[in-house]
Amino acid sequence: MTEERDYRETPSEDEAEREAEGERREAVAAAEWHGQRLDKLLVAIAPEFSRSHLQSLLERGLVNVDGTPARAASQKVRAGQRIAVQLVGTEESRAFRPEAMALAIVHEDEHLLVLDKPAGLVVHPAAGNWSGTLLNGLLAHHAGASALPRAGIVHRLDKDTSGLMVVAKTLVAMTALTRAIAAREVHRQYLAICHGEVEEAAFSIDAPIARDPQSRVRMAVLGSGKPARTDVERLAVHEGFSALRCTLHSGRTHQIRVHLAWYGHPLVADALYGGAPALGMARQALHAFRLGFVHPVEGQPLQFEAAAPADFASAWQRLAGPV
Repeated sequence: MTEERDYRETPSEDEAEREAEGERREAVAAAEWHGQRLDKLLVAIAPEFSRSHLQSLLERGLVNVDGTPARAASQKVRAGQRIAVQLVGTEESRAFRPEAMALAIVHEDEHLLVLDKPAGLVVHPAAGNWSGTLLNGLLAHHAGASALPRAGIVHRLDKDTSGLMVVAKTLVAMTALTRAIAAREVHRQYLAICHGEVEEAAFSIDAPIARDPQSRVRMAVLGSGKPARTDVERLAVHEGFSALRCTLHSGRTHQIRVHLAWYGHPLVADALYGGAPALGMARQALHAFRLGFVHPVEGQPLQFEAAAPADFASAWQRLAGPV
C-alpha cells in the first residue's frame, strides 16, 4: 500500500518504483454489498484514500471487476464478484520528489543560494502543479534540501513572474532569512509595465490585502486584510503604458499586481487582475530585478541584480530604452 511520506524524506529508487507501481488489493463482494455502487465498495477496500482519488484510479483503468476493467463509479456490484484495485498514491503524496532541472544560480555558498527564476516555473507544489516545481529542482540540487521545510524556500515568486529569489540551504540560514523577511530587512525591487500613463513620478500604495471573497484565486484590497505597502517610481510613459520600479515593504501574495490594479493601472498581460496582452507580453509584465540582504551567517551585505528575460526586455525597451 502506498504510504504518504513526509516530504523531508527522500525515497530510494526502489521505494519510488514501488510507489509508482502501487499495491494490488482485492476483495470479494459480500452479500450485504449486492446492489451498492462500486466506488462505495472501493472506499471500504481502501479507506485511507478519498473517494475522489479512488474514482480517479477507476477512470485510469486500475480497477477490475471479475478481471474486466471497470469504468463507471456508479456501476452496481453483485454479491460474489471479485473487485481488484491497483492502489497508487495521490499526486500530492508524490509531489516532494527530486527532479533534476537547470537552475540559473546567481550565487551559492554552503548556507544559501540566489537564483534567477524563469517565468513559467512554479515555486512550490500545489493543486495542478504537483511536479516540475522549483522545490523539486532544489531537492535534486543538494542533499540538505530534503531536511528543510519547503526545501529551504523562504519566499516565493508567482509562476509567471521572473527574477531573483534567495533560498536557504541550512536550517540556521533558513531561520535567519525568515526572520529578516518578517523584519523587512530583505530588500526586493521589481520592474513592472502597466496599462495607462501614470501621472505621479513617485508614490506609495499603502493598502491592506486579503483573499478576494468572490474568488479564491484572487487577492484584493480589503479593510480586513494584512498591511501591505508598495513604493512606486515612474521611469517612463509611452503610448498608454508606463514603466515602473516597485519596492516591496511587505510580501503579500500578488502584492504588486493587486496594488497596481487597485490603483487603476493593472500590469500588462495580467489577466487575473484586468491586464490585457500588449507589447509582445503574454504573461504578467513583472520582473524581480534586484535583491539585497545581509548574509544570515557570515554577516556581509549582499546585493544582486538579474537581467530581464527577452520578452520583458523587448517590451521595456519600447517604453524606456534598454533595461
